[in-house]
Amino acid sequence: MTTNPPKATTLAELRALGHRYKPVKIEIRDNLLARMRAGDVRFPGIVGFDDTVLPQVERALLACHDFVLLGERGQGKTRLIRTLVGLLDEWTPVVAGCDINDHPYRPVCARCVALAAEYGDELPVAWKNRDERYGEKLATPDTSVGDLIGDIDPIKVAEGRTLGDPQTVHYGLLPRFNRGIFSVNELPDLAERIQVSLLNVLEERDIQIRGYALRLPLDVLLVASANPEDYTNRGRIITPLKDRFGAEIRTHYPLSLSDEIDLVVQEAELAAPVPGHLLEVLARFTRLVRESPAVDQRSGISARFAIAAAETVAASALRRAALTGESDPVARVCDLPAVVDTLQGKVEFEVSEEGREHEVLSHLLRRAIAETFRARLGNADLSGILDRFEEGETVESGELVPASELLRRIGPVKGLAKIMERLDVTGGESPGHAAAALEFTLEGLYLMRRLSKDELPGKTVYGG
Repeated sequence: MTTNPPKATTLAELRALGHRYKPVKIEIRDNLLARMRAGDVRFPGIVGFDDTVLPQVERALLACHDFVLLGERGQGKTRLIRTLVGLLDEWTPVVAGCDINDHPYRPVCARCVALAAEYGDELPVAWKNRDERYGEKLATPDTSVGDLIGDIDPIKVAEGRTLGDPQTVHYGLLPRFNRGIFSVNELPDLAERIQVSLLNVLEERDIQIRGYALRLPLDVLLVASANPEDYTNRGRIITPLKDRFGAEIRTHYPLSLSDEIDLVVQEAELAAPVPGHLLEVLARFTRLVRESPAVDQRSGISARFAIAAAETVAASALRRAALTGESDPVARVCDLPAVVDTLQGKVEFEVSEEGREHEVLSHLLRRAIAETFRARLGNADLSGILDRFEEGETVESGELVPASELLRRIGPVKGLAKIMERLDVTGGESPGHAAAALEFTLEGLYLMRRLSKDELPGKTVYGG
């Protein structure tokens, strides 16, 4: 919860508060140590990196190093970088009106040096919240040195200042986040001649603008992200720049199934309930696609794939409710095939698999359902459902069959409560959750070859 800034509005009042100056990296280190000692969460919302990536990030921050996060798309690099903001002090003092956030105790730009000499202890002070001290730039080939570092401002020259006056400089993004954190996303996409402009920032901690004899010491934590493929395909980080970063940290996709599920639960915005066993199916599906030899492994399968899949399944349930009048939309197995059609374009396949994309994904989805069924209901007593089909009877389901109608067609099932318990279904007596559990069981029995299934346009018929 954000509090109000301190009351000090002049240098004298700031001193009276007992405020101490700290470089930004020391500030981050002290706050990180305090959180570690208190056992507090240091990087909120980051899933699956606790034992791998986060310890390396903590070491880099404690060493006061700038660093690069290196990993495939959708591994949470930018998300992780943005959590660093929480390690800054909530409020920090700046010279009022300064473009580069000079500290009142240590002004560095020409304007603030002049103001400090003029006003002395009455130097006006403003306060910046931690959220205002973070900036980022997506590296694109058209990014210029002026964008990052700065350039001469022709308007200021036209106002009468001479070209040699440092106040004619229009500062770029990086100096504007002096005394904060600045992130360059997809650093290899930055032209090599532009990367050169960052060398002084990382080593000498200053900037150079055109022909100015201007040494402007910066106090900034510089963090970058990159995709490993970018080192050889689209571009590269030049060797002198790589050498100046204190650490290179590799990220990864979730290593465990539970982390994959937790990530989907945390990030997906679901339009209708998706039972836990279906989220597990989607997590397994994502991992199978990621590992499939039919998929171009160099492109990676982003965590956004599983998130979009869950949202698509929920949307399919909501669509059924709108079309059939169902009052309790809950996602079921019949909603899963929509994922293949919707997300096929997010996967890059090997050239040899051209034309088989839909077939490959459908096969992997069936495998994911079968693996989840074995894990959840593999040794469960399902005789209550199998008895329903002993006389050759059938049950018709489909994406437009409401839950109440499906339950009516199946009829009373002995042991349904046990099945729902094994599936961790929390819907109680909800028809939607009961139908979801039963349809998942039917599909699993079919994949285990204990039931037959006929797929017709818009409907599925299960039989003995």
